Amino acid sequence: MAAGARAAGFASPFDRAAWFDLLEAHGFAREGRIDAQGASAGTTAWLPLRREKGGHLAGLTNWYSFAIRPLFRGSGDHAAALADLFGRLREQAARLSLYPIPDGDHDSIATALRKAGWWVKATPAGDRHWLDLSDLDHDRWWESRPGALKNTVKRKAKKGVVDIALFTSFDANAWAAYEAIYAASWKPEEGHPALLRAFAETESARGTLRMGLARIEGTPVAAQYWTVEDGTAFIHKLAHVEDSLKASPGTLLSAALFHHVIEIDGVQRVDFGTGNDGYKRDWMNRHDPLWRIEAFNPSRIAAWGPALKAFGRSMLRKTS
Repeated sequence: MAAGARAAGFASPFDRAAWFDLLEAHGFAREGRIDAQGASAGTTAWLPLRREKGGHLAGLTNWYSFAIRPLFRGSGDHAAALADLFGRLREQAARLSLYPIPDGDHDSIATALRKAGWWVKATPAGDRHWLDLSDLDHDRWWESRPGALKNTVKRKAKKGVVDIALFTSFDANAWAAYEAIYAASWKPEEGHPALLRAFAETESARGTLRMGLARIEGTPVAAQYWTVEDGTAFIHKLAHVEDSLKASPGTLLSAALFHHVIEIDGVQRVDFGTGNDGYKRDWMNRHDPLWRIEAFNPSRIAAWGPALKAFGRSMLRKTS
Protein backbone atom coordinates (compact mmCIF):
# COMPACT_ATOMS: atom_id res chain seq x y z
CA MET A 1 0.00 0.00 0.00
CA ALA A 2 3.03 2.29 0.08
CA ALA A 3 2.45 3.96 -3.27
CA GLY A 4 0.72 7.29 -2.71
CA ALA A 5 0.86 6.97 1.06
CA ARG A 6 2.11 9.96 3.03
CA ALA A 7 2.31 11.26 6.56
CA ALA A 8 0.11 13.99 7.90
CA GLY A 9 1.77 17.38 7.43
CA PHE A 10 4.90 17.85 5.33
CA ALA A 11 6.54 14.98 3.47
CA SER A 12 10.16 14.03 3.97
CA PRO A 13 12.62 11.51 2.50
CA PHE A 14 11.78 9.30 5.49
CA ASP A 15 8.11 9.04 4.50
CA ARG A 16 8.65 6.99 1.36
CA ALA A 17 8.70 3.28 0.66
CA ALA A 18 12.08 3.67 -1.06
CA TRP A 19 13.70 4.72 2.22
CA PHE A 20 12.43 1.68 4.10
CA ASP A 21 13.37 -0.62 1.22
CA LEU A 22 16.87 0.88 1.33
CA LEU A 23 17.17 0.18 5.07
CA GLU A 24 16.02 -3.38 4.58
CA ALA A 25 18.41 -3.93 1.67
CA HIS A 26 21.32 -2.73 3.81
CA GLY A 27 20.60 -5.03 6.74
CA PHE A 28 18.55 -2.92 9.14
CA ALA A 29 15.79 -5.52 9.44
CA ARG A 30 17.94 -8.54 10.15
CA GLU A 31 15.28 -10.35 12.17
CA GLY A 32 12.63 -9.55 9.55
CA ARG A 33 10.42 -6.68 8.41
CA ILE A 34 6.72 -6.11 9.03
CA ASP A 35 4.65 -3.56 7.11
CA ALA A 36 1.86 -3.04 9.63
CA GLN A 37 -1.43 -1.94 8.08
CA GLY A 38 -4.84 -0.84 9.23
CA ALA A 39 -7.96 0.54 7.56
CA SER A 40 -11.16 2.41 8.28
CA ALA A 41 -13.81 3.69 5.88
CA GLY A 42 -11.57 3.65 2.84
CA THR A 43 -8.53 5.13 4.58
CA THR A 44 -5.45 2.98 5.14
CA ALA A 45 -2.54 3.40 7.55
CA TRP A 46 0.93 1.92 7.07
CA LEU A 47 3.88 1.69 9.47
CA PRO A 48 7.12 -0.10 8.50
CA LEU A 49 8.64 -2.04 11.41
CA ARG A 50 11.48 -4.45 12.08
CA ARG A 51 11.39 -7.54 14.26
CA GLU A 52 13.58 -7.76 17.32
CA LYS A 53 13.94 -10.61 19.77
CA GLY A 54 11.33 -11.62 22.32
CA GLY A 55 8.23 -10.55 20.42
CA HIS A 56 9.49 -6.98 20.20
CA LEU A 57 8.85 -4.75 17.18
CA ALA A 58 10.52 -1.40 16.49
CA GLY A 59 10.24 1.31 13.89
CA LEU A 60 12.29 0.58 10.76
CA THR A 61 14.87 3.33 11.30
CA ASN A 62 18.59 3.86 11.69
CA TRP A 63 20.88 6.71 12.76
CA TYR A 64 20.23 8.62 9.52
CA SER A 65 16.45 8.71 10.14
CA PHE A 66 14.93 12.05 11.12
CA ALA A 67 11.57 10.48 12.00
CA ILE A 68 9.28 7.46 12.09
CA ARG A 69 5.55 8.02 11.82
CA PRO A 70 2.49 6.40 10.24
CA LEU A 71 1.75 6.97 6.56
CA PHE A 72 -1.79 7.23 5.24
CA ARG A 73 -3.70 6.89 2.03
CA GLY A 74 -7.14 8.43 1.83
CA SER A 75 -8.70 11.48 3.46
CA GLY A 76 -11.00 9.68 5.88
CA ASP A 77 -10.52 9.00 9.59
CA HIS A 78 -6.76 8.64 10.06
CA ALA A 79 -7.15 8.03 13.80
CA ALA A 80 -9.50 5.08 13.25
CA ALA A 81 -7.23 3.56 10.60
CA LEU A 82 -4.24 3.90 12.92
CA ALA A 83 -6.11 2.34 15.86
CA ASP A 84 -7.03 -0.55 13.57
CA LEU A 85 -3.36 -0.95 12.64
CA PHE A 86 -2.29 -1.11 16.27
CA GLY A 87 -5.15 -3.46 17.10
CA ARG A 88 -4.01 -5.90 14.43
CA LEU A 89 -0.43 -5.54 15.62
CA ARG A 90 -1.35 -6.92 19.06
CA GLU A 91 -1.69 -10.31 17.39
CA GLN A 92 1.99 -10.20 16.42
CA ALA A 93 3.93 -8.44 19.17
CA ALA A 94 4.40 -8.15 22.90
CA ARG A 95 6.20 -4.79 22.69
CA LEU A 96 6.51 -1.91 20.26
CA SER A 97 9.18 0.83 20.24
CA LEU A 98 9.05 3.93 18.06
CA TYR A 99 11.77 6.61 17.86
CA PRO A 100 12.32 9.35 16.76
CA ILE A 101 8.73 10.62 16.61
CA PRO A 102 8.20 14.30 15.70
CA ASP A 103 6.51 16.49 18.26
CA GLY A 104 3.37 16.89 16.16
CA ASP A 105 2.80 13.15 15.79
CA HIS A 106 3.38 11.58 19.20
CA ASP A 107 -0.05 12.46 20.64
CA SER A 108 -2.04 10.83 17.84
CA ILE A 109 0.16 7.72 17.90
CA ALA A 110 -0.10 7.32 21.68
CA THR A 111 -3.87 7.87 21.58
CA ALA A 112 -4.35 5.26 18.84
CA LEU A 113 -2.21 2.75 20.73
CA ARG A 114 -4.23 3.20 23.91
CA LYS A 115 -7.47 2.90 21.96
CA ALA A 116 -6.17 -0.41 20.58
CA GLY A 117 -5.50 -1.68 24.11
CA TRP A 118 -1.76 -1.16 24.54
CA TRP A 119 -0.09 0.15 27.67
CA VAL A 120 1.76 3.24 26.48
CA LYS A 121 4.69 5.29 27.73
CA ALA A 122 5.61 8.40 25.73
CA THR A 123 8.65 10.42 26.73
CA PRO A 124 10.65 13.27 25.16
CA ALA A 125 13.99 11.73 24.19
CA GLY A 126 15.82 14.00 21.83
CA ASP A 127 15.87 17.33 20.03
CA ARG A 128 15.07 18.76 16.63
CA HIS A 129 16.17 22.20 15.49
CA TRP A 130 14.52 23.68 12.44
CA LEU A 131 14.08 26.95 10.60
CA ASP A 132 10.61 28.41 10.05
CA LEU A 133 10.94 31.00 7.30
CA SER A 134 7.22 31.89 7.16
CA ASP A 135 7.26 35.13 5.13
CA LEU A 136 11.02 35.70 5.48
CA ASP A 137 13.25 35.93 2.44
CA HIS A 138 16.93 35.08 2.68
CA ASP A 139 18.10 38.59 3.60
CA ARG A 140 15.55 39.07 6.38
CA TRP A 141 16.37 35.64 7.82
CA TRP A 142 20.11 36.34 7.67
CA GLU A 143 19.63 39.68 9.39
CA SER A 144 18.02 37.82 12.32
CA ARG A 145 21.04 35.56 12.86
CA PRO A 146 23.57 36.09 15.68
CA GLY A 147 26.12 38.82 15.08
CA ALA A 148 29.08 36.50 15.61
CA LEU A 149 27.88 34.19 12.83
CA LYS A 150 27.26 37.03 10.39
CA ASN A 151 30.64 38.59 11.14
CA THR A 152 32.43 35.26 10.63
CA VAL A 153 30.83 34.73 7.23
CA LYS A 154 31.56 38.32 6.15
CA ARG A 155 35.22 38.26 7.24
CA LYS A 156 36.07 34.80 5.94
CA ALA A 157 34.28 35.27 2.63
CA LYS A 158 36.14 38.56 2.08
CA LYS A 159 39.49 36.79 2.39
CA GLY A 160 38.64 34.57 -0.57
CA VAL A 161 40.55 31.59 0.78
CA VAL A 162 37.66 29.11 0.49
CA ASP A 163 36.18 28.08 -2.86
CA ILE A 164 32.59 26.80 -2.77
CA ALA A 165 30.98 24.41 -5.27
CA LEU A 166 27.32 23.36 -5.13
CA PHE A 167 25.84 20.27 -6.80
CA THR A 168 22.22 19.46 -7.60
CA SER A 169 22.96 15.99 -8.94
CA PHE A 170 25.17 13.18 -7.74
CA ASP A 171 28.85 13.64 -8.58
CA ALA A 172 31.11 10.66 -7.89
CA ASN A 173 34.22 12.80 -7.40
CA ALA A 174 32.46 15.14 -5.00
CA TRP A 175 31.11 12.17 -3.05
CA ALA A 176 34.58 10.62 -2.84
CA ALA A 177 35.82 13.97 -1.50
CA TYR A 178 33.02 13.96 1.11
CA GLU A 179 34.02 10.47 2.27
CA ALA A 180 37.67 11.53 2.56
CA ILE A 181 36.72 14.66 4.51
CA TYR A 182 34.48 12.68 6.85
CA ALA A 183 37.27 10.16 7.49
CA ALA A 184 39.62 13.03 8.40
CA SER A 185 37.06 14.89 10.53
CA TRP A 186 36.35 14.87 14.24
CA LYS A 187 33.34 12.62 13.73
CA PRO A 188 33.19 8.90 14.55
CA GLU A 189 33.45 6.36 11.76
CA GLU A 190 30.58 6.65 9.30
CA GLY A 191 27.89 4.19 10.33
CA HIS A 192 27.01 2.84 6.90
CA PRO A 193 28.65 4.68 4.00
CA ALA A 194 27.24 2.36 1.31
CA LEU A 195 23.69 3.10 2.43
CA LEU A 196 24.34 6.84 2.57
CA ARG A 197 25.76 6.85 -0.95
CA ALA A 198 22.81 4.83 -2.26
CA PHE A 199 20.47 7.29 -0.55
CA ALA A 200 22.25 10.24 -2.20
CA GLU A 201 22.10 8.57 -5.62
CA THR A 202 18.38 7.90 -5.18
CA GLU A 203 17.72 11.51 -4.18
CA SER A 204 19.75 12.73 -7.13
CA ALA A 205 17.55 10.72 -9.49
CA ARG A 206 14.51 12.40 -7.92
CA GLY A 207 16.06 15.85 -8.39
CA THR A 208 16.13 16.58 -4.64
CA LEU A 209 19.87 16.32 -3.88
CA ARG A 210 21.78 19.44 -2.83
CA MET A 211 25.45 18.98 -2.02
CA GLY A 212 28.21 21.42 -1.22
CA LEU A 213 31.98 21.12 -1.29
CA ALA A 214 34.50 23.64 0.06
CA ARG A 215 38.12 23.66 -1.11
CA ILE A 216 41.23 25.52 0.01
CA GLU A 217 43.93 25.73 -2.66
CA GLY A 218 42.19 22.94 -4.53
CA THR A 219 42.02 20.57 -1.56
CA PRO A 220 38.52 19.56 -0.33
CA VAL A 221 38.15 20.54 3.35
CA ALA A 222 34.38 20.58 4.01
CA ALA A 223 31.33 18.89 2.55
CA GLN A 224 27.59 18.81 3.23
CA TYR A 225 24.74 16.65 1.94
CA TRP A 226 21.21 18.11 1.90
CA THR A 227 17.94 17.31 0.13
CA VAL A 228 14.87 19.42 -0.67
CA GLU A 229 11.30 18.19 -0.71
CA ASP A 230 7.79 19.58 -0.22
CA GLY A 231 9.06 23.06 0.69
CA THR A 232 11.62 21.78 3.20
CA ALA A 233 15.40 21.43 3.06
CA PHE A 234 16.82 18.54 5.08
CA ILE A 235 20.42 18.70 6.33
CA HIS A 236 21.65 15.12 6.42
CA LYS A 237 25.42 15.16 6.78
CA LEU A 238 28.21 17.69 7.24
CA ALA A 239 31.91 17.33 7.90
CA HIS A 240 35.09 19.35 7.76
CA VAL A 241 38.79 18.73 8.18
CA GLU A 242 39.97 19.89 11.60
CA ASP A 243 43.08 21.79 10.51
CA SER A 244 40.98 23.98 8.18
CA LEU A 245 38.92 25.51 10.97
CA LYS A 246 40.62 28.93 10.90
CA ALA A 247 39.19 29.52 7.45
CA SER A 248 35.67 28.47 8.59
CA PRO A 249 34.94 26.43 5.43
CA GLY A 250 32.00 24.62 7.02
CA THR A 251 30.36 27.89 8.03
CA LEU A 252 30.84 29.41 4.57
CA LEU A 253 29.49 26.23 2.97
CA SER A 254 26.41 26.29 5.19
CA ALA A 255 25.80 29.93 4.29
CA ALA A 256 25.99 29.11 0.58
CA LEU A 257 23.59 26.18 0.87
CA PHE A 258 21.10 28.14 2.97
CA HIS A 259 21.16 30.87 0.32
CA HIS A 260 20.56 28.33 -2.45
CA VAL A 261 17.66 26.47 -0.85
CA ILE A 262 15.93 29.67 0.26
CA GLU A 263 16.45 31.82 -2.84
CA ILE A 264 16.60 29.19 -5.61
CA ASP A 265 14.51 26.31 -4.24
CA GLY A 266 12.12 28.59 -2.35
CA VAL A 267 11.87 26.40 0.76
CA GLN A 268 9.85 27.55 3.76
CA ARG A 269 11.51 25.24 6.29
CA VAL A 270 14.98 23.85 6.94
CA ASP A 271 15.26 20.75 9.13
CA PHE A 272 18.56 20.12 10.94
CA GLY A 273 17.58 16.59 11.93
CA THR A 274 18.12 15.01 15.32
CA GLY A 275 20.49 16.27 18.00
CA ASN A 276 20.92 19.32 20.21
CA ASP A 277 24.32 20.54 18.98
CA GLY A 278 24.85 24.13 20.04
CA TYR A 279 25.83 25.43 16.60
CA LYS A 280 22.39 24.54 15.22
CA ARG A 281 20.84 27.39 17.23
CA ASP A 282 22.89 29.90 15.23
CA TRP A 283 21.10 28.90 12.03
CA MET A 284 17.63 27.88 13.24
CA ASN A 285 14.77 29.67 14.99
CA ARG A 286 12.65 26.75 16.22
CA HIS A 287 13.23 23.83 18.57
CA ASP A 288 10.98 20.84 19.28
CA PRO A 289 11.43 17.69 21.33
CA LEU A 290 11.54 14.31 19.67
CA TRP A 291 9.59 11.52 21.33
CA ARG A 292 10.08 7.88 22.15
CA ILE A 293 7.04 5.66 22.52
CA GLU A 294 7.21 2.31 24.27
CA ALA A 295 4.03 0.24 24.06
CA PHE A 296 3.30 -3.03 25.83
CA ASN A 297 0.67 -5.62 24.93
CA PRO A 298 -1.14 -6.60 28.16
CA SER A 299 -2.31 -9.86 26.59
CA ARG A 300 1.29 -11.10 26.32
CA ILE A 301 3.06 -12.25 29.48
CA ALA A 302 6.38 -11.38 27.82
CA ALA A 303 5.38 -7.69 28.00
CA TRP A 304 4.65 -7.56 31.73
CA GLY A 305 8.23 -7.48 33.00
CA PRO A 306 9.45 -4.78 30.57
CA ALA A 307 6.29 -2.76 31.25
CA LEU A 308 6.83 -2.94 34.99
CA LYS A 309 10.40 -1.74 34.58
CA ALA A 310 9.40 1.10 32.25
CA PHE A 311 6.53 2.41 34.34
CA GLY A 312 8.39 1.74 37.57
CA ARG A 313 11.21 4.02 36.47
CA SER A 314 8.66 6.71 35.67
CA MET A 315 7.11 6.47 39.11
CA LEU A 316 10.50 6.59 40.80
CA ARG A 317 11.40 9.76 38.90
CA LYS A 318 8.14 11.39 39.92
CA THR A 319 8.64 10.61 43.63
CA SER A 320 12.38 11.36 43.85
